[in-house]
Amino acid sequence: MMARTAEGRTFRILTIIDEYTRECLTILTQRRITSEDVIEQLFYLFIFRGTPQYIRSDNGPEFTAKAVRRWLNDLEVTTLFIEPGSPWERRIYRIIQWETKR
Repeated sequence: MMARTAEGRTFRILTIIDEYTRECLTILTQRRITSEDVIEQLFYLFIFRGTPQYIRSDNGPEFTAKAVRRWLNDLEVTTLFIEPGSPWERRIYRIIQWETKR
């Protein structure tokens, strides 16, 4: 999601939510969110919550970046992208959803 401060400066919000429990696992707010930021957040979560079977996300550039796809592929995590125009796209936040391997 992109928003603006009272001064008109833009910032982005990355939320990561567990698809099964609907628990918000992390929220990252920065002026700019890069693929490296996404990898860093996922790395932390993988260490403390386990590696998921898959990750579902929108088609934002920070999620579709080659570095993120390559890193997830190396960890054998399947990536699922939300189709443009689907009801998921109407959500307020960009969401990465995952289901932990059980």
